[in-house]
Amino acid sequence: MTTTSSPIIFGKNKILIEDIHALAHGQATARLNNDPAFQKTIQCGADFLQELLKEDGVIYGVTTGYGDSVTEQVPLSNVNELPLHLTRFHGCGLGETFSVEETRAILGARLASLTQGYSGVSWRLLQQLETLLTNDIMPRIPQEGSVGASGDLTPLSYVAAALIGERDVIYKGQTVPTKEAFDELGIDPIQLQPKEGLAIMNGTAVMTALACLAYKRAEYLIELCSRITSLCSIALQGNSAHFDEILFNAKPHPGQNQVAAWIREDLNHHSHPRNSSRLQDRYSIRCAPHIIGALKDSMPWMRQMIENELNSANDNPIIDGEGQHVLHGGHFYGGHIAMVMDTLKTGIANLADLMDRQMALLMDRKFNNGLPNNLSAASSERKAINHGFKAVQIGISAWTAEALKNTMPASVFSRSTECHNQDKVSMGTIAARDCLRVLQLTEQVAAASLMASSQAVQIRMNQDEVDSASLSQGVTATLSEVFAKFKLVDEDRPLEQELRYFVQLIQARHWSTYG
Repeated sequence: MTTTSSPIIFGKNKILIEDIHALAHGQATARLNNDPAFQKTIQCGADFLQELLKEDGVIYGVTTGYGDSVTEQVPLSNVNELPLHLTRFHGCGLGETFSVEETRAILGARLASLTQGYSGVSWRLLQQLETLLTNDIMPRIPQEGSVGASGDLTPLSYVAAALIGERDVIYKGQTVPTKEAFDELGIDPIQLQPKEGLAIMNGTAVMTALACLAYKRAEYLIELCSRITSLCSIALQGNSAHFDEILFNAKPHPGQNQVAAWIREDLNHHSHPRNSSRLQDRYSIRCAPHIIGALKDSMPWMRQMIENELNSANDNPIIDGEGQHVLHGGHFYGGHIAMVMDTLKTGIANLADLMDRQMALLMDRKFNNGLPNNLSAASSERKAINHGFKAVQIGISAWTAEALKNTMPASVFSRSTECHNQDKVSMGTIAARDCLRVLQLTEQVAAASLMASSQAVQIRMNQDEVDSASLSQGVTATLSEVFAKFKLVDEDRPLEQELRYFVQLIQARHWSTYG
């Protein structure tokens, strides 16, 4: 992993979504706050637990069994073995494995929580997490198996296992036994202290990490979808007055009005106003700021919820070492992240649906104001056998339909589990995984839409129906970037590889927007 910016200091300042995003993508690494006072605060909780054990204190998950087994008293002679059993019996995850980027984010989110100082962990455990991130040793974590209420127990058990040298990790691009990677680097496994199994596993790190990554992808899609709308309006010879500043001052949603301002600027409304032959364009053009803006206006409260969760102690029990309290509660419950992810995936799917409708207008000569059918750029004598974006538009509809199907809120599908101890659960991790799937599908729609709308504008320019001098700097830059990597579709060709490449570029935030 090559890092290109200053390290992120855990245990000093509030950790931001951008910090987790940078950590995930190898643009930063993690460092613990080396202030002795901070180290003392962390160690204080672990030392307090040891004192309680000497006094035969009853502590959930330390001197008792887990969950419904809380009534089982654990003899002091077995206390040190209990966290090892917790990590092992939860090693039952299935499904695809989280990517290296997602796993870095997960480790960052867990470190952010544990460095709040309320989890009763030792300084040594935090150092081991830092070591994994520094050396890019990523636990192999299956995606499925968490209901997101007693924390992300099963997926986070794979993090706990890596800390103690068990199971597998992804190292140098290969899946290898953890011990093999540790031996190569001279890393010693740690032994989990009495509450440390719970402290690693009993929290919301997986769903929160995925939420951080989803947020940044959504943030970019809002801007890209606005630019695609601009291209569609130009291609359809739409009416730029739909985005007029006076009009939007009458309905002052700030996110909506920002989207309108972006599109207004793209269309050079004041310098080169465009007047449609229709008094009012169809909703997928005219109402685009209202559709995109509803999501943009929701982003601030979603950021607040994600970052509050990220910077919280979210395991159980909470250990107040300095005040010497053990507080049993339910901070592992992922309801806030579930709410954000269920909301975000709906907002993103609306972007897919918007672009799907825009593409339907562009492709159909009954609605596209004189563009060739299916946006084929074939010469007149070759039009009969060329079909342009016909199949791509079908693909856009398929990806959109699947995205819409995945908007069913996960949070309302709570299942009573674990002998009805976990009788109301958040499903936050499933909601987050759903959101990432909706994002992937919408990015595919955006990739195809960017190609198609750029082709449509280029066709207008080739037919002398759009003057390149009338195009804004932003639109001109996007067209230049697109056609540097994409050849106009005049003769039919397979577009799969180009579509895949454009999706990768979207996920890398390659295309110019409004930054």
